Amino acid sequence: MSVLLVACSAVVAGARSFAAIGQWARGAPQAALARLSARTVSVFGVRLAPSTATIRRIINQVCPGGLADLLGCDPAGADTLAVDGKSARDSRHGDTPAAHLLAAITGTGMTVTQLRVPAKTNEITCFAALLAPFDLTGVVVTADALHTQRDQTRFLVEDKQAHYAFTVKGNQKGLHHQLRALPWTKASAKFYDRTEVHGRLETRVVQALTVTGLGVDFPHAAQVAKITRHRTSSKTGKRTRETVYVITDLTSRQASPERLATIARSQWTIENRLHFVRDTTFAEDASRIRTGHGPENMATLRSFAINLLRAVGYTNIAAALREMSYEPFHRPLDLLGIN
Repeated sequence: MSVLLVACSAVVAGARSFAAIGQWARGAPQAALARLSARTVSVFGVRLAPSTATIRRIINQVCPGGLADLLGCDPAGADTLAVDGKSARDSRHGDTPAAHLLAAITGTGMTVTQLRVPAKTNEITCFAALLAPFDLTGVVVTADALHTQRDQTRFLVEDKQAHYAFTVKGNQKGLHHQLRALPWTKASAKFYDRTEVHGRLETRVVQALTVTGLGVDFPHAAQVAKITRHRTSSKTGKRTRETVYVITDLTSRQASPERLATIARSQWTIENRLHFVRDTTFAEDASRIRTGHGPENMATLRSFAINLLRAVGYTNIAAALREMSYEPFHRPLDLLGIN
């Protein structure tokens, strides 16, 4: 346990690799090692920091599912929960493909859990296993078009008493055709929104239809939203248009077009507030950790650090890590509540 506490503390201080965690441990003063319950090596109570080899061995061997659940946020009572996958690009090792990690994150940006998708399969087969341990009563689970599957929706609504809001694209040709053919000209429920971010002006028009009795063949479907996005580049003036559909079991009383727009945007939370942060702030895609459970467990430690920092009010994780690094053997331990 002390090795994992050392790893958590070092990552909160900005460590990105086993070598960096080992270096942090070697530099830790006796007071910090005592707080971390590092082992003693003499009758005088001298504490010994774990070596880099020991840290590597423990993190490579610890159960990734157990660690992810232990260090994750409880989703009970959350408004939305986004599910999406990401590959750690540089974790490919010999014939072993790069680690592909399926994660779940609340709408407030708190990571709940993750698991590694086994080789020769895909995210679909891991969806239920990822969410099964948690109380999702009343939570709206969002996912991209890959997860718009009948079994996934039945699992959420019937087994977990949750809601779903899934994107429908061309991979579900029959369903996509049904949704395109709905009487959208008669849709009176609409919402308009305009934002200017990332160098572009985006206008969104959300139309919603109750689909009961309209022949939409999908489990528990109650509404469909048609989201049309008009984007204009601030630099070039180039205009693009995109239309996507979102299918949900939420009724019109439970979700207005405005709420459906908010739910649809929440799916981007996992990309913007987890995957992007781990890539840019922790350089995850450039990590050379490849063997054992190292890739997924290091990703879990990074997500845990992000959760901790967000929980105390930090919005810029890179700036937060810099603050932690100013007192690397005190501030991370205080944040972890280690006395």
